[in-house]
Amino acid sequence: MTKLFLLAGVLLLSIQDMKAQDTFPVFDKEGHRGCRGLMPENTIPAMKKAIDLGVTTLEMDVVITKDKQVILSHDAYLNHRFSLTPEGRDFTKEDEPRYVLYKMDYAEIRKFDVGSKGNPGFPRQQRIKAYKPLLSEVIDTVEQYAALKSADLPRYNIETKSAEGHDGEWQPAPEEFVDLLVAVLEEKKITSRVVIQSFDKRTLQVLHRKYPDIKTSYLVGEDKQGLDSNLAVLGFTPFIYSPHYKLVNAQLVQSCKEKGLKLIPWTPNTAEEIAQLKALGVDGIITDYPDLF
Repeated sequence: MTKLFLLAGVLLLSIQDMKAQDTFPVFDKEGHRGCRGLMPENTIPAMKKAIDLGVTTLEMDVVITKDKQVILSHDAYLNHRFSLTPEGRDFTKEDEPRYVLYKMDYAEIRKFDVGSKGNPGFPRQQRIKAYKPLLSEVIDTVEQYAALKSADLPRYNIETKSAEGHDGEWQPAPEEFVDLLVAVLEEKKITSRVVIQSFDKRTLQVLHRKYPDIKTSYLVGEDKQGLDSNLAVLGFTPFIYSPHYKLVNAQLVQSCKEKGLKLIPWTPNTAEEIAQLKALGVDGIITDYPDLF
């Protein structure tokens, strides 16, 4: 009987995985950093909450530690605004250079609390004790959680937090960064459900050259160049074009459709903004408040 239950569980996961691989969502609902508006960003509680809210894709950021671990973090350092030391103490912005993650082993980083203090920019965010998790732990946990909830297995939109001019200081060189990240994804067998996004064109170019089967997304902030110039700089056409939501208009939507690009803007945080973007015909939205979907 036990073997039958185990077999049924494996078949269920296989069916869910096939479903996730076969079709891109009609409208991709992405929780930014899990759901930063509601739970501590880039933590396991944020990812679980996003699944509870029905997102199709978990959006997250990754950095590399001194001991070559891939962990979730938007910042290259421990952020004083919402982090506490292992002793539970505040620290200042001036202290942040002491806590560059690429200069710290993961065992040390994990002791910092990034949830109890809360984020002053997000008053609805629940204050709970949390830590910066390994990407591998996040994947294992949310895959099991989705199966437990009988939810579709999630997609992953993973940003390489890499910046030109900071190799060896905030992150390894692009090729090493990408190799370390892809090794985790391949070990967990989820590459078919992953998009790698970045503002740093170098990491996307490495992916395009070495791992062409993994989908990419080009992030765009302040855009003075326009779609065609940005794609020319990147050197290839990614799967997704992901600009700041205020850059989206009917012309950009049409241009992306003509080029076969998915258009997924970031980060509208009101119901009105989300409705306006959906009306324009975007393919998905990244928001801090996935409860607004």
